[in-house]
Amino acid sequence: MVEIKTDASLDAMREAGRVVASALAAAQEAAAIGVSLRELDEAAREVLREAGASSPFLGYRPQFAPTPFPAVVCASVNDAIVHGIPNDYRLRDGDLVTIDCGATLDGWSGDAAVSFTVGTPRPADLRLIETTRQALEAGIAAAVAGGRMGDISHAVGTVGRAAGYGIMEDFGGHGIGRRMHEDPPVPNEGRPGRGFPLRHGLVLAIEPMFLAGGLDSYTTDADGWTLRTTDGSRAAHCEHTVAITDDGPRILTAL
Repeated sequence: MVEIKTDASLDAMREAGRVVASALAAAQEAAAIGVSLRELDEAAREVLREAGASSPFLGYRPQFAPTPFPAVVCASVNDAIVHGIPNDYRLRDGDLVTIDCGATLDGWSGDAAVSFTVGTPRPADLRLIETTRQALEAGIAAAVAGGRMGDISHAVGTVGRAAGYGIMEDFGGHGIGRRMHEDPPVPNEGRPGRGFPLRHGLVLAIEPMFLAGGLDSYTTDADGWTLRTTDGSRAAHCEHTVAITDDGPRILTAL
């Protein structure tokens, strides 16, 4: 079931989104050579605590997962695409890091992700991250009342494919509101003019995930959570929670 939010609900989701943005900023600021992924998770936890927010990630257990997720962020490094579990791995010079974070405040959720490099970046990684960010911007620009879900999916996929990157077929964005994952799904590829109608009050998490090697396939780690590129190439993931309004798309997880 798809829930259309009221304007008051959108304002409440914006407050949850501010917490997400602050938590992501804190985790990225803490990221440096020698810092562990657990420390990045703790930086985000502190922001949630201070805001009086809870984490929709912590304890989350979808059907595919063997165990509940143990952290408030997903921390995915280099060839890890999404769902990386923060552990004792210490960041190294040149690592490509993706942090995905959610927050629930006063019953409403926000979800966003950012990719960045630590230390001396590889030019190919910077291109990958920038292209993923551009795809997110294209998807947001297509999130307009009167359009269709396929418009968003087509905008995202066109940017990724033009750069020669791979796109996972069965992972993408989603509706969001009182729960982190709601209908409708938001694929990262699609045909314009097709799919779910976009209308004022629909809120979506738009999240391009691109695989540098060009393959669309992935593997799952023994932890049952972390997804990796099959060829060992690097991946990037950018995400915002976006409300569709009659005045244009409203980004709810910006600072």
